[in-house]
Amino acid sequence: MTEVRFYETADDALLRFAVIAAKAGGKWVFCKHRERDTLEFPGGHREPGEAILDTARRELYEETGALAYTLQPVCFYSVTVPDNFDGRETFGLLCYAEITAFEKELHSEIETVVLCDEPVDNWTYPFIQPLLLEELQKRNFV
Repeated sequence: MTEVRFYETADDALLRFAVIAAKAGGKWVFCKHRERDTLEFPGGHREPGEAILDTARRELYEETGALAYTLQPVCFYSVTVPDNFDGRETFGLLCYAEITAFEKELHSEIETVVLCDEPVDNWTYPFIQPLLLEELQKRNFV
């Protein structure tokens, strides 16, 4: 069973991921990876020595081509999955972005960016990302 928790603070050394819930022109921004048929919020792994907000900025650009945007940290989250990371709790930063300009082409593993009026039903991470969206709504970000 996947467990997701939310925190106001977290030790920077524990932060391994950044996920960015984003909108553009009032529509949700989702990514479709080349090897999947599902959709997800932009985000990914933190590189060694990278500040976690830089991870969020890099992933937002790499996965959506966002050139102009506002980015706000929302909270920290953790995920515990028995068959992933040896069942250890892993931590990330949840951000919210409003994108106002995109690059014309993507240069990553993302096949396409999908803009939707409503959140999708076909999540890549159905036990994690819908809960991140709920937390955004609880905190009045969307």
